[in-house]
Amino acid sequence: MGSGKRASSKTSAISGLREKHQQDLENLTLTSQPLKTLRLFLVAVFLYVRRSISYLLTNGVWLMLFSSIFVVFAAFLVTVDGPHVKHLEELSEYIRFGLWWIFLGVASSIGLGSGLHTFVLYLGPHIALFTIKAMKCGRVDLKSAIYDTIQLKRSPSWLDKPCSEFGSPVFSSGVPLSSILPQVQIEAILWGLGTALGELPPYFISRAASLSGGKMEELETCSGDDNGFISKRVNQIKGWLLSHSQYLNFFTILILASVPNPLFDLAGIMCGQFEKPFWEFFLATLIGKAIIKTHIQTVFIICVCNNQLLDWIENELIYILSFVPGFASALPELTAKLRLMKEKYLVASPPVTSDINVKKWDLSFASVWNGVVWLMLLNFFGQIVTATAQRYLKRQQEEELDALTNKPSLSSQKSN
Repeated sequence: MGSGKRASSKTSAISGLREKHQQDLENLTLTSQPLKTLRLFLVAVFLYVRRSISYLLTNGVWLMLFSSIFVVFAAFLVTVDGPHVKHLEELSEYIRFGLWWIFLGVASSIGLGSGLHTFVLYLGPHIALFTIKAMKCGRVDLKSAIYDTIQLKRSPSWLDKPCSEFGSPVFSSGVPLSSILPQVQIEAILWGLGTALGELPPYFISRAASLSGGKMEELETCSGDDNGFISKRVNQIKGWLLSHSQYLNFFTILILASVPNPLFDLAGIMCGQFEKPFWEFFLATLIGKAIIKTHIQTVFIICVCNNQLLDWIENELIYILSFVPGFASALPELTAKLRLMKEKYLVASPPVTSDINVKKWDLSFASVWNGVVWLMLLNFFGQIVTATAQRYLKRQQEEELDALTNKPSLSSQKSN
């Protein structure tokens, strides 16, 4: 009887401790407990770095040796003057260019902590501005180098240059798509590579949970009851994906990655949970996002900005209306009016006489834009800090629960 009461009290104590742990996890944020969150984040980072260094010292002696030699050699090249300096500067520009667009792709997959898409923020405007500039100047050789693109706190050199500096127009009747696409293709592919890399964490986390016998929460909440219309539809799609998980192969992942798909994270989680091979998942994701999806988006923006899509819609509309009785006779006049309206709409605005006002406006707009981007980055970093601190606290709580669960009772200690 006494042992039953002790077991019941122990169970209630464990249940109360779980509730307390859950409340502590929810309260551990930078806004409610900034000092404790930062302290746990720094402790977690320190333990991870110490564990990584210990692993490298034990198993990666040759890697450490070659890395040290490379760092010393790179520092020597940077500090010593010579003809190699300009080549190093050029190489650093290429590296910065590549890392910038890959980082934007990764940030797009994780939403910068705010749900904003970096294609809308950076890559899309870059493609649109280059296309409009190429149409205005009648040529595509506008860049001073491959890395002459939009970057943080840096505008491309061709954006504010007059067309007279590039020379006479090469194309007289519009710049074709095949000429514009190669000029913005590298940026699009690098951005797509970043989006593919950004899909790897859910896969690895789910795979680690599967190997340890666990299960991701996203897979457990698919059958939850939600009253909202959108929530119901999302859960229905999740349930459909889970019920058809046996068809999750290379081509299925490729199709899911090639179209705008907000639930692709779930596909990555499922691939990790069902232990799909890494290279099968990553290659399908890479081809779908970096090759197919980015080219679809890029071609669409180019077609919109160089009037090819408008011309196609206009021709198709005229062709369809020609079969409608009564429209055939009015089509010539209607076509002339539509083209006149399009020319007035698409004509470039006259230059502003006051350069001072333009510069002030550009400066203020750039400052506001960069401020918004930095706020989003700080928000993303804050979420990383909070998640890391909560993960470390949860590990401590699990150790406390394990100690309490495995702790021998008082009666068993006396009997021993």
